[in-house]
Amino acid sequence: MAAVSDEQVEDVRGLVAAIPLGQVSTYGDLAAAAGLSSPRIVGWIMRTDTVDLPWHRVVPASGKPAQHLARRQLERLRAEGVPIVDGRIRLRECRWDIPSR
Repeated sequence: MAAVSDEQVEDVRGLVAAIPLGQVSTYGDLAAAAGLSSPRIVGWIMRTDTVDLPWHRVVPASGKPAQHLARRQLERLRAEGVPIVDGRIRLRECRWDIPSR
């Protein structure tokens, strides 16, 4: 894992916290917005530091949650009105357009 600064971790945390109810963002979108070199870095941050964040609103670019998270994640997203068909989030309809900063 590339070195990640505390500032970058807080930047990702701030972005995740800002994802609106009923919308999702991808690991790649968050990485690009935070100036990180890889979506995997966002994944690492999410695995280590999400207790107070809407983690369920961060999804793979495929729109299909990781198998070990799928049931919980899809239940939470459905409750927020996120469109899901056959276990896949319809990103075209609910992908958060991260504001320019």
